[in-house]
Amino acid sequence: MPIDKFDSGTLEAISRALGEAVTGTSLSNIFSAIDIVDCSRESTKWKRIYHVLMERQKVDKCGNNVLSFVQEILSPTRFASNLEGYEYHREEINKILLHCGFKIREDGKLLKVNHASSISEAQLRANELSKKLRDRKVHSNVIKFCKAELLEQNYFHCVLEASKSIADRLRDMTGEEGDGAGLVEKVLSTSAPKIALNSLRTDSEKSDQKGFSNLLKGIFGTFRNTRAHEPRLYWANNEDDVLDALTMMSYVHRRLDSAVSVPRF
Repeated sequence: MPIDKFDSGTLEAISRALGEAVTGTSLSNIFSAIDIVDCSRESTKWKRIYHVLMERQKVDKCGNNVLSFVQEILSPTRFASNLEGYEYHREEINKILLHCGFKIREDGKLLKVNHASSISEAQLRANELSKKLRDRKVHSNVIKFCKAELLEQNYFHCVLEASKSIADRLRDMTGEEGDGAGLVEKVLSTSAPKIALNSLRTDSEKSDQKGFSNLLKGIFGTFRNTRAHEPRLYWANNEDDVLDALTMMSYVHRRLDSAVSVPRF
C-alpha cells in the first residue's frame, strides 16, 4: 500500500536521527544491501541519507522506501551487542514517526498507529518508561504530576513529583492542610476519619484503614523525606525501581477513588 511522501522537514529529522545510528561504512553497506544508489556526493551521514531518500521518493512517488530504510538501519540484529543503543535510537526515531502515524516496535517491525497531535505527546509515547507505565495502567493522577519529568527521563524528580500527588489528593478530598505523616494521621484515623476506605465497623475494616495509613506514611518517608539527601545517581539507571514506585502510588490513588470523604460538622 503506497504511503504518502514525507515532507522535507520530516525527512531531514528522520535522516539526522538515523545518521546517529550508523557509521559511514555501515551506511554504504546498507545502501548496497537494499539496492539504493548513493549519488549524493555528501560526506556527512545525515545529508547522505537525506538526499538519497529524497531522490528515491521522487522516483517512487511514495514514502514506502523511506520506512523500509528506517527498518533496515534499526534492525535489532545490528545492535545485538548494544541493546541500550538500539532502544535509544528507536525512541528517537519514534518521536518523529509518531507524528506520521507510525512507530518501530521493539522487534524492529513497523507498526501503524494513531498520529501524535503534539511534540510532547510524541515524546511521551516514544518514551519507553511511559509505555511501560501505560501498560501497567498507572493512575492518571500519578502521570499528571510527573509528566514533565517523564519527558526529560528525569527519574529522580519523577518519583519525587509523583509522591506529591498523594498529599495533594488527600488535601483535595478533605480540605485539610499539611503534608506527610501528619496529614495522613489527620485524615485516615479510625476514630475520627475524614477519609474512609470502608465502613470501619469491624476489626478487619479498621485494620485495612490502619494498614493503608501506614503505607502512605511509608511512601512519604521513603520517596519524599529522603529525596533531598539521596544521590541522584542512584535513580539514573534504576528504571525498574521507578516503575515499582509509581505503580505503588497508583495503587494508592485507586484505593482513594473508591474511598469516601466523611462530611465535616
